[in-house]
Formats: sequence, structure tokens, C-alpha cells
Amino acid sequence: MMTHKEHSQGTANVLPNPDFDGGEEPSAKTVLAVKLNELIGRRSLSETTTARLTDMKLPKASQIRCYKLQNISLERLMQPVTTIKVPCNVTG
Repeated sequence: MMTHKEHSQGTANVLPNPDFDGGEEPSAKTVLAVKLNELIGRRSLSETTTARLTDMKLPKASQIRCYKLQNISLERLMQPVTTIKVPCNVTG
């Protein structure tokens, strides 16, 4: 009889995921989210202020802040980056 191997539960949060081996390049969405979150942190912006400045709804701003990017398109992530002029170089 075969037994199933135990697997740890992953997380939707792309950065602290212990299963991410780091051997592959981060996605463009992850790079944009990191840059945006760095700027938000440097400017000490609240999620509410970030949402208002970027014309996003608060839940989306919160998802980006927590790196829960699975329901956010690359285009939607690019809008706040260009709105608040985040310097970013994304290749791939």
C-alpha cells in the first residue's frame, strides 16, 4: 500500500514562503510589488493613502502590501508604480 508523502502548506505570500528555493528569477509582479512596497515604506504611507494615491480600492492595496499577488494582474500592478513614479527596471 502506498502512503502519501507529507507536504507543508504553502502560502500565497511570495516572499516569506519557505518553499521558494530562490533558484529562479522573481516574477515581474513580485519585482513591481517589492519596488512599490519599498516606496510606500520610505514615504510611510498608510494603505488608505496608498489606495487613494494610486486610485486602487483598499483591498487591492492591502493585497499588494502583503505580497498576495495571485489576483492582481501585471497591468494593475504597473498602474500604481507609474502613478507614483517608482523607479523600476523589470526584465524578462
